[in-house]
Amino acid sequence: MPLAIDNIRVGRVYRLTNYGETRLLQAMERINSVNFRMKDMDTLEFYELEELLRWGKGKDYDLDEIR
Repeated sequence: MPLAIDNIRVGRVYRLTNYGETRLLQAMERINSVNFRMKDMDTLEFYELEELLRWGKGKDYDLDEIR
């Protein structure tokens, strides 16, 4: 069962799976109540969580805290 967006904490690392793509992301800062600035741990690029979920949540959507 995926973690709710409300339960994301700054500084923690999460695994996001959506549409067959898996990313390790660290929450860097909270932008507003439903959006975070996330750092991709593999490429070191920054994304907004809203940007990663813009096209919806696929059947394989999963968000888990790993550290």
